[in-house]
Amino acid sequence: MHTPHPTFATFVAVGDSFTEGMSDPDPAGGYRGWADLLADRLAVDTPTLRYANLAVRGKLIRQIADEQVDAAAALGGELITLAGGLNDVLRPRCDVDAVCTVFEQAAGKLAAGGGHLVLFRSTDPTRRLRSSARLMPRIERLVAFVDAVGARYDATVVDLFTARAFDDPRMWADDRLHLSTEGHRRVAEATAQALGLPAEFDWRALLPPAPAPRWADRRRADARWARTHLGPWLARRATGRSSGDGRAPKRAELTRWH
Repeated sequence: MHTPHPTFATFVAVGDSFTEGMSDPDPAGGYRGWADLLADRLAVDTPTLRYANLAVRGKLIRQIADEQVDAAAALGGELITLAGGLNDVLRPRCDVDAVCTVFEQAAGKLAAGGGHLVLFRSTDPTRRLRSSARLMPRIERLVAFVDAVGARYDATVVDLFTARAFDDPRMWADDRLHLSTEGHRRVAEATAQALGLPAEFDWRALLPPAPAPRWADRRRADARWARTHLGPWLARRATGRSSGDGRAPKRAELTRWH
């Protein structure tokens, strides 16, 4: 017997670069990302789907709460996704209790409108970025807190944290911080399946083994990454700036998805 899966007429996405879609280039310009891909899936059942994406790169959880959550709640989406907090815990100094408090307030406000809330157990950066291993206690606390908030608001929680597929460098862009096109494709499928949509592929499956790079090639790649990505990132952190400063969301209103 066929079990019908849920359908949604409106979808609102809230968060940081993960939800904005960096670094999955859109052929039409800008970035696409998992939320756009999920909108594609939802539009199969609901061709009149309206979709808003308020996420902006570089935002901390307090900024997400202050700049996006009220606007998202006012849109009244039937499906609402919230991802945030990882930018906070990756910083050298972070009050994890404060991050959790703001995250729960944001989730509660979004859930109060009656839409179905989706949260994320973030990917584990410590398995691919050795320098982040010292941050593991913070990351584990945030992941456990997301589980608790999800249970409190009857939300769908997408578990990316335990998926070893995201340990593969090919799931990540050259900056090693943002998902690649394949990474976003996996997150979209993970979210669709968590919502009860039919599986299109095994998003947890490992990619075929890649040839091991030579030592010299690895060192050159590390040096290029430090010069091109790490240096500018550290400079922004030192001056209190963000890559999202002054940037408007790509879809500020609920509009018909193509």
